[in-house]
Amino acid sequence: MSDLLERLRGRGWRMTAQRRVVAEVLDGDHVHLTADEVHSRAVDRLPEISRATVYNTLGEMVSLGEVIEVSTDRRAKRYDPNAHRPHHHLVCANCGAIRDVHPAGDPLADLPAGERFGFMISGVEMTYRGICPNCAATT
Repeated sequence: MSDLLERLRGRGWRMTAQRRVVAEVLDGDHVHLTADEVHSRAVDRLPEISRATVYNTLGEMVSLGEVIEVSTDRRAKRYDPNAHRPHHHLVCANCGAIRDVHPAGDPLADLPAGERFGFMISGVEMTYRGICPNCAATT
């Protein structure tokens, strides 16, 4: 069973066939699919699943905190099942590929007190941008 499925079951989330398929599609490392990509892959496994069901299921998973909604620029939102391990994202400026990265250290510690302007910091989202090896090879 996938890590995401285990987490959802642990929360007592009712596991319908449609929800199970969406969770299975999202399972894995470096998964950052759009809702349309999730739907396309889910249809391969369960042909009767609707686009609305996929969108609603993704919204529920985000609300539960089991999936992160990632927006790296003006492109479609992507869904990241790696919600419980703090990480940042590395994004290809050309094709939009996204990889999870886990740099050493605490990014909160890197923000001097004088730069916090009295904010109570609750989290950090960092995005590294560059060109992936596939795009670099074709230029």
